[in-house]
Amino acid sequence: MSQEIIEGIHMIEKEKGIEEGVLISALEDALLAAYKKTPGATRHAEVKLDQDGEFRVHGIEIPEDVETRLVEEAREARISELERLEEETGERQHTLVTDEDLELDWSQVPAGQIVRTDVTPDDFGRIAAQTAKQVIQQRIREAERAIMYEEYVDRQGEVVTGIVQQAGDRNNVLVDLGRVEALLPRSEQVDGERYEQGSRIKAVIAEVRSGTKGPQVILSRRDSELIRALFELEVPEIADGLVEIRGVAREPGYRSKIAVESHMQGVDPVGACVGPRGSRVRMVVSELRGEKIDIIPWNTEPARFVAKALSPARVREVYIDDETREATVIVPDDQLALAIGKEGLNARLATRLTGWKIDIQSETEFAHAEAEAAFAGAADDEEYSGRCGAILSNGKRCPNAALPGSRYCGVPAHQALSSSDASDANGAPEVVADDDTAAPAAVEAAESGEELAPVAGATEASVLDAVEDGGGGAPEQVLEPEAIAPQAAEAVTAPDEG
Repeated sequence: MSQEIIEGIHMIEKEKGIEEGVLISALEDALLAAYKKTPGATRHAEVKLDQDGEFRVHGIEIPEDVETRLVEEAREARISELERLEEETGERQHTLVTDEDLELDWSQVPAGQIVRTDVTPDDFGRIAAQTAKQVIQQRIREAERAIMYEEYVDRQGEVVTGIVQQAGDRNNVLVDLGRVEALLPRSEQVDGERYEQGSRIKAVIAEVRSGTKGPQVILSRRDSELIRALFELEVPEIADGLVEIRGVAREPGYRSKIAVESHMQGVDPVGACVGPRGSRVRMVVSELRGEKIDIIPWNTEPARFVAKALSPARVREVYIDDETREATVIVPDDQLALAIGKEGLNARLATRLTGWKIDIQSETEFAHAEAEAAFAGAADDEEYSGRCGAILSNGKRCPNAALPGSRYCGVPAHQALSSSDASDANGAPEVVADDDTAAPAAVEAAESGEELAPVAGATEASVLDAVEDGGGGAPEQVLEPEAIAPQAAEAVTAPDEG
């Protein structure tokens, strides 16, 4: 009978992939438990498989003092294990510890002090046959669970495809992955998504737990890795390493932004992710149930990267502070709401993607802030922004940088403002006319409080163009005095004191 059992173990080893030694050891333990239930069984015994393929029971006798020591050590180890389980589960373990149930460590006993005798019962073959069936079935289940756990514990962060089985308690969803049933908890589901029974979904393996009924796989549909993995499946350039996803920022169910970079010249990273007529990105959006995705080219220059990250809004200027990692972004007035997004969603995603704290301002708001900083009536030695302090006739700040030691640029009409004390005393912005003929009208307008209409004169045509075309222009753009027409006007519209 034992030979038939061994042959069955060999067959299971080939079919299930379970090692022979694991099954034989389990069978020996089960046979030992069955032997101890027989009348007249010795207190200490062990079951071993002999060279003839038969299971034999050996009684063990050791000195009394050694036996007492081994029993005490085994009892302490058993109690410590129960206390550890109580701390982990928070439940008291009502388990009776008896000396007969303790497993003694025979390796601590010198071989010369152990006396083994063969105490195999006459009907032990029948007992072995009955016990083998139950033990082998149980160990097969345990071994399969261990194999599945080892398989899935190394797959955390991987995207898997499963079939929705049913909705469990508390709106948890059970997903069949083939060999194991996974759980999609309510906390990892996307708001607004419905999972119908029998539908096929993709999700990320967020966690793998070892349970009594096998490994418990926890899935997630909110993880940012889901977008990264979906693009790797849809875009061959990403799978081949030609295009790399450098960052992902996601608001599950609403919008996501990804930054992509190309590692090969001639490969457009954004175009590769979008695909022909948007086919590739459309597949990803379909899997995410309509979630919008912005694909942004990665850039090593923070200002350009921040500007692109605020897509689809158009950005005029970006001012970077490397020490505080803060970026001030200037956008046209009609783009302010789009740059911020609904409830700040677009700006929040751009901050996560770039790692920079972003402050978004409109052109009007930024011009007013710059004008207040330049005309706050501060002392002469106070530092200003370094930009020309003149306000043009169209109401915008001059984009040129101020000359060293002056608050104004090299335009003669702007330099004339430095000699005007009246405007500084009144705290009114200096509005510069465009030519000499416009000066009287400008003075009258300033005195009466009327607003000047924009005038495109020859003296400041390039300045006005820079402001109108560039939304304020870059502070680095400086117009040299030699480039200005000789007949430039030098009129100041601010009223004189007295």
